[in-house]
Amino acid sequence: MVSLIDVAKRLVLGLPFRSDRLGETLLSKRIALPIFASDPLSSVAYATQEILLILTLAGVAYLHLAWWVAAGVVVLLAVVVLSYRQVVQAYPSGGGSFEVVAENLGAGAGLVVAAALLVDYIMTVAVSVASGVDNIISALPGLNPYRVAINLGFVVFLTAMNLRGVRESGRMFAIPTYGFVVGVLAMTAVGLGQTFFGHTPVAESAHYQIHPQQIGLSGAAVAFLLLRAFSSGCTALTGAEAISNGVPAFRKPKALNAARTMTAMGVLAITMFVGVTALAMLTHTKVTENTCDITNFPGNCNTDAQKTVIAQISAAVFGGHSIAFYYLMVTTALILILAANTAYNGFPLLNSILAQRRYMPRQLHTRGDRLAFSNGIILLAVVAAGLIYAFGGSTTRLIQLYIVGVFTSFTLCQAGMVRHWNRELRTATTAAEKARIHRARIINAFGSCFTGVVLIVVMITKFAHGAYLVVFAIPVLVAVMAGIHRHYSRVRSELEIDPGEVETLPGRVHAIVLVSGWHKATRRAVLFARATRPDTLTALSVNVDDSDTHELTRDWEQAGMAIPLKVVESPYREITRPVIEYIKRARQSRPRDVVAVYIPEYVVGRWWENLLHNQSSLRLKARLLFVPGVMVTSVPYQLRSSHTRSPERIQHSPGEIRRGITRTH
Repeated sequence: MVSLIDVAKRLVLGLPFRSDRLGETLLSKRIALPIFASDPLSSVAYATQEILLILTLAGVAYLHLAWWVAAGVVVLLAVVVLSYRQVVQAYPSGGGSFEVVAENLGAGAGLVVAAALLVDYIMTVAVSVASGVDNIISALPGLNPYRVAINLGFVVFLTAMNLRGVRESGRMFAIPTYGFVVGVLAMTAVGLGQTFFGHTPVAESAHYQIHPQQIGLSGAAVAFLLLRAFSSGCTALTGAEAISNGVPAFRKPKALNAARTMTAMGVLAITMFVGVTALAMLTHTKVTENTCDITNFPGNCNTDAQKTVIAQISAAVFGGHSIAFYYLMVTTALILILAANTAYNGFPLLNSILAQRRYMPRQLHTRGDRLAFSNGIILLAVVAAGLIYAFGGSTTRLIQLYIVGVFTSFTLCQAGMVRHWNRELRTATTAAEKARIHRARIINAFGSCFTGVVLIVVMITKFAHGAYLVVFAIPVLVAVMAGIHRHYSRVRSELEIDPGEVETLPGRVHAIVLVSGWHKATRRAVLFARATRPDTLTALSVNVDDSDTHELTRDWEQAGMAIPLKVVESPYREITRPVIEYIKRARQSRPRDVVAVYIPEYVVGRWWENLLHNQSSLRLKARLLFVPGVMVTSVPYQLRSSHTRSPERIQHSPGEIRRGITRTH
């Protein structure tokens, strides 16, 4: 009978895919856009809000500066998109920033980028899901007490969908992504149209008075405030590099399709961000970190009780109880939650590349039943869920840890591309080719300088607000990856066969069967050991109870076994040490001899039965593995409960199973 776990797995994941079906999972541009670009597209739902949150610290008088901050974000986004188009075309293998930096700036810098991206992908899941739940609570405030549970539920859902495979999850996530794009563009068009015809929409918070936390700012303080607002608004750029990591998932021509998808993403993200920011300014939308700072706010000094900026704009444009309002809230919540899908694709892919190069455990390079990198997906879900739980599902608290990693990778990647173009320039032969390389190098050089400045700004303005955790996490991850690589290199060196080295055959093979009692399992182990025709064969038992040992000796003699039964004393009732010492003595005088130890083991079908059997065997095997010249062989004996889990029972009828059991036993 198939286990309930197997049934549940098939219901969640679907039927497994053959390896030769990998080509069928490749993506068209219209499916790749929502998969790899849902994060930067969804960022427009909270990037404007983060700018306003910082500016309102100084009061309403500084909100007009949001235009300048937004303009800086737009320029930066355009530069990053142009720069990563160069990466996609120059490195279509899918390594993205890691491959560019590792090849051009060295392995150490490559690990820094890899660690930064891994941290950023984890934060993308946490922030995207938390922000999506914020918008759900904006429409349904009664759900606020269940914020963390709802967050964790969405993480589980996203994990299950991604375990089903990239293509299948992409089809499901495409509808909300395109629905959100249509909703925001429609809101922008309607809102600007209303303003043009003299009916400017007004947000519900337009008449609230803000009590500034910082009064009478100097010129330097204003500049710092602008820089902090700019660094918060740069969340609009998160996930912009994901397409460069996912080039292998595109249909052919891969690089061209990926570059076009990146262009479409950039145009849509810039248009939507500008539209939301413009409407926020026109509707006089206000939002603060603490509702106590807003006079007449119908809240209770709880930040999470405020409506989001996009919710306020939508209510002002469409009406707070209209179908269009709820449509936009639903699609906003969905795309913010599904924006985590960008990380669910980028994180496992990057881990797979790192594992292939021995910087991460090899298990992360293996594809699961549905040809997805299942281990990487599960690892991402566990870490992101832990962050959400630790920070109470608060977007404002989580977002402080955001974008440090992504700008680290932006800066180093563009610097690596400059060195790449310098190398390409030396081999260029035609004037047209040299001109193309010069243009590409200028774009990447400007991008590296620009994002480098932004990285410094982000570090300074966010460090005390939580970014120090990311600054600490990146070098720790680098150290871990370097340690993993050293381990794999050391193992590989130890296992390498020296051409001049001659492996000699063992002098003799001594077989030892460990015996705890005379029964079918012991008999099978003895017969199997005899079939291998060792030079010597001994049955070994440890005396921890005199009556049991006496009974075993009597049964052994009555069975007429042709091999001797050796009993070693254990005055302290320990089993492992006497066995180890006896085995060591067996080959002490002849180091070239090999000792083959046969351990009878019970095979059971229920998890709790494992707790009742084989515990001594497990301890013995764990110790024997460290003894040189010793080979350990488990001789399984299947108890009746194991047949409910056997492959034969799953594949054949009950009658066939019963006949098989009869023949075997």
